[in-house]
Amino acid sequence: MRILRLPNVFDRTGLSRSTVYQQVSEGRFPKPVSLGARAVGWVESDIEEWINRQIESSRNIRSSDAASCSLRARGQF
Repeated sequence: MRILRLPNVFDRTGLSRSTVYQQVSEGRFPKPVSLGARAVGWVESDIEEWINRQIESSRNIRSSDAASCSLRARGQF
């Protein structure tokens, strides 16, 4: 198991500090683990799972959008 510090989380996700912490507070991003009095990190596998869910969600939205457009073009929607 590997722990990622915040700069590594930025690199992997493309998110900013404020977005990471906002999504953590909203329950939409993995919570950090305490590494000490003033240090936190994220479990690498949690970040990888989040990235995979984002990719899957993005692909599902695009697929359903494409299907809706196709149905509208045929007058079936």
